[in-house]
Amino acid sequence: MSGKGNAPIIIKKKKVIQGGGHHGGAWKVAYADFVTAMMAFFLLMWLLNATTEKQRKGLADYFNPTIPVNRISGGGDGAFGGDSVFTEETLSQNGTGASSEHTASDSGSAKSDSSTDEDTAKALEAKAFSEVQELLTAFSGESMAADKAMRHIVTRVTDEGLIIELYDVGDESLFSSRSDEPNEVLDLLVQMLAEVIKIVRNDIAVNGYVRSQPLVVADNPVWDLSTKRADRVRLLLETNGTPAKRIQRVTGYADRKPAIGNPMSTRNNRVEVILLRNQIKK
Repeated sequence: MSGKGNAPIIIKKKKVIQGGGHHGGAWKVAYADFVTAMMAFFLLMWLLNATTEKQRKGLADYFNPTIPVNRISGGGDGAFGGDSVFTEETLSQNGTGASSEHTASDSGSAKSDSSTDEDTAKALEAKAFSEVQELLTAFSGESMAADKAMRHIVTRVTDEGLIIELYDVGDESLFSSRSDEPNEVLDLLVQMLAEVIKIVRNDIAVNGYVRSQPLVVADNPVWDLSTKRADRVRLLLETNGTPAKRIQRVTGYADRKPAIGNPMSTRNNRVEVILLRNQIKK
């Protein structure tokens, strides 16, 4: 009995390892960083594929801002704080206020409005010229005289304006031979023309042309004759109700600008009445 009471007491100490195996939870942090990096990489690849060169440049500029060297926003690091002789043409200003009367945005808007107004004016003018041509054509069929007179008219639109050309036909002339005395067909043509051009307000120019003379003479009448015929058409227009202030010029070109290859053809005897394009103020 006494032997059992003297048995030795054994104490076991258990060593506790903190965090368990596999080096604890550090691998989870590394894995999260790896996943984040891969997500950022694939996001970058998607952005590169989904954006344009201009958009990519904008993104790059956003992450690479320019550091100003001066407290004023001159836009450069050169002399005078970035100002130059072309300062007014640039968008950036130097912080003290633009010296132009209008800002860049205002000037851009003004140019846009001006361009729109100009396009509208051109469209309206083209429509007016078309109406004049249609009205001239409408005279055909009204009478035998009108039908015969319409053989002498041809129209075309140029940069100068609407040209209404009156010319000789082989068997019928607008003027008496070698004079500025109008024949009956010219009187009828000018009456029709004066009636039609009332629908527009464009200024008018009158050009006279004659054919070359078959013989070389000491006193060639082509200059005086072309000028007198143009001026006679001007007088006929005014007589038929065209305001004199609309006539801007009367010019004689002699035989210098033939309508066809043969300079002596009667087809070169002609008068042009031009409805001049309106000058658009900018």
